[in-house]
Amino acid sequence: MFQRIADVRLVRYLLASVGALAVDVGSFLALLSLGMWPAGASAIGYCLGIAAHWLMSSRAVFIGNVAERGVARTKQKALFVISALVGLGLTTAIVWAGDTSGFDPRLAKLVAIAVSFIATWLLRSRVVFR
Repeated sequence: MFQRIADVRLVRYLLASVGALAVDVGSFLALLSLGMWPAGASAIGYCLGIAAHWLMSSRAVFIGNVAERGVARTKQKALFVISALVGLGLTTAIVWAGDTSGFDPRLAKLVAIAVSFIATWLLRSRVVFR
């Protein structure tokens, strides 16, 4: 039964990630089209996606694991932000490295999305919302 619950939670997390990704990539592409530096556009897009992901994760994914208001909730939000900063660092570094190496920044962003998804899922499911 625990495995089934974990599977459903992972599916909900994947759907929330897709929503946050839409915000992230949409912003990234819009900023790129305006001529912004790719790593900076990636960082800004990711930050906007973080806000969207908190809203979806706390309300639809980890429903029974959201801390009550007060100190516990503040701590949980801080841990969520830390997990997001790990993802942001990975994303920005991967896009920067790809761009610096001559790769299309959009392809580098795809690699960054996969790496960041795995890292933040592990942190959020095992630390933030445990």
